[in-house]
Amino acid sequence: MFLMGEIGGNVEQPMAEISSNNREFVDYHQTSMEKKVQFADMKKKSLRARYAYGVIFLLTNVIAWLFRDYGERILPMLPYSRACGAEEKDCFHTMGVLRVSLGCFIFFFVMFVTTCNTKKLNQVRNSWHSGWWALKSVLLIIAFVIPFFIPSDYIQIYGEISRVGAGIFLILQLISVIEFITWWNNYWMSDDTKKSSCSIGLFMSTIFYIASVGGIVVMYVFYASKTSCSLNIFFISWTAVLLIVMMVISLHSKVNRGLLSSGIMASYIVFLCWTAIRSEPTSEKCSHQKQETGHGGWSTIVGFVIAICAIVIATFSTGIDSKTFQFRRDEVQLQEDDIRYHYGFFHLVFSLGAMYFGMLFISWNLSSLTRKWSIDVGWASTWVKIVNEWFAATIYMWKLIFPVLRQPKVMSREDAMEEADKSIAA
Repeated sequence: MFLMGEIGGNVEQPMAEISSNNREFVDYHQTSMEKKVQFADMKKKSLRARYAYGVIFLLTNVIAWLFRDYGERILPMLPYSRACGAEEKDCFHTMGVLRVSLGCFIFFFVMFVTTCNTKKLNQVRNSWHSGWWALKSVLLIIAFVIPFFIPSDYIQIYGEISRVGAGIFLILQLISVIEFITWWNNYWMSDDTKKSSCSIGLFMSTIFYIASVGGIVVMYVFYASKTSCSLNIFFISWTAVLLIVMMVISLHSKVNRGLLSSGIMASYIVFLCWTAIRSEPTSEKCSHQKQETGHGGWSTIVGFVIAICAIVIATFSTGIDSKTFQFRRDEVQLQEDDIRYHYGFFHLVFSLGAMYFGMLFISWNLSSLTRKWSIDVGWASTWVKIVNEWFAATIYMWKLIFPVLRQPKVMSREDAMEEADKSIAA
């Protein structure tokens, strides 16, 4: 009896320990699954939040346009404010656009400061970025109201600063576009063993180059048909030169980057040249289309809507592309609780985008009125786009040449012996 009780007691004790370990394992596994579900839900909220901010930015563009073109009709009596000047003129037109732009900048800059350096999904700043929409709505209203009580002289200073901020935004956008072109080229032309992939890459290269050459020919016909249009002839001719130079550099034996990336870039700079020429004032006589329709009609309205959508898309795509602007790009395995994009950079780009759309709506000119249903029209806009085109081509060619310049010089045995003899002789 004693032996049986002793044996039974010894058996029951390990069984209890095993049962306890199983329970702990099940509890741990259940907790781990709950955390994964929780993190997955946080990720979805974080990704959805991006689109909410994009909608806010789009609505801000629409409000800026309403203040510029129809503000005096929609809001004939603003609350009393010395900032609006005589008869409240300084709260509409150019000044109205800048005030709305400043309000948008304030909102996104506050979001940048409060979400910068967020790394984990369980941080409070992640909840602030992805939620708290009622409080952020109040913050947005306050940010839009404050600029309408700021004197016009300070708004003018903000306009000057916005030129710099808009320029920085254009540079970030260019870098993002060029990185996308590089990724696309590597995606289609990276593996020589996949003949179908290379064939598609070559086909797309041909399409892009045909489109680029066709675009240059069309611009010559419509915008440089007269010898008096010397500036347009120069713009288009220089674009053609840049296209040829990029193609030659891409095909050089030391660079050997193929035609796809240079073809896409060629199409992009041709597009920038076209938009620059289209931004010339209506009074110019170098386009038969402008003489007939000017900047009015349904084509202008459609172009205006497309331009606003393009501003929002460009800002959104640049904001989520934070990895492009990292100095070190080490491959890091993301953990379950890591954020999927950098909130601070995202909001910073949107704050710069607020300055950018402000400049587009006033055509980069702080002292003149912009025509209704027009955007980014005028000589200032034309030159900004042309310089943007030249800068884009320069950055792209530098990215092609720089890796070759960084390569260490490989000396043959004869060259090494010759260098050694020279050093001994010296």
